[in-house]
Amino acid sequence: MKTGSLVAGAVVLAALFTGYVVLSALTAQAQQMPAGSMGQNPTPPVKGLYAAKPVFFIHTEASDPQVAGMLTRMMGPKVLVVPSLARVPADLLSDVYVFTNGVKGEGPFGFQVDVFDSVPGDSRYTPLRSVVLFAWKDGSSPRVLGSVQEIRAAAEKGKSMLRRPGVVVNMPIIVWPGGHR
Repeated sequence: MKTGSLVAGAVVLAALFTGYVVLSALTAQAQQMPAGSMGQNPTPPVKGLYAAKPVFFIHTEASDPQVAGMLTRMMGPKVLVVPSLARVPADLLSDVYVFTNGVKGEGPFGFQVDVFDSVPGDSRYTPLRSVVLFAWKDGSSPRVLGSVQEIRAAAEKGKSMLRRPGVVVNMPIIVWPGGHR
């Protein structure tokens, strides 16, 4: 009976030791893995606006190296440079309005957040965005604009300028009014 107890004890001890070795190996491997590789999303969502309501999106690729660098510095994870995005036909792109001056905020240039012209569920929605730079003209009274209609009205009244630099960014929207992924 004593021999049986010794054998059982040895088996339990071997099992515990094996479990410890396996757990140590997995922990060491997990510590060497890049952040986010274990099911966490390493790309933090960014706030924007659509129809004066908040949306959240990510940016994963950009056609321009300077834009990719700016977005990487802004949010952390590397935004990949994919020059071929600039060759996507215009009818397959949506617009994103990016503010280069005006009201201070969390946008890429330090001003108000980006404004989108479509969200998932809209017939024109695509995550591929043509960047439209918005600048308030001197003498204007900058304010936060929440919709494409407000942006176009400011431009039509001569209060702002719109410019398309030919940059395309992949910006999937992950939360929008009435929906989410």
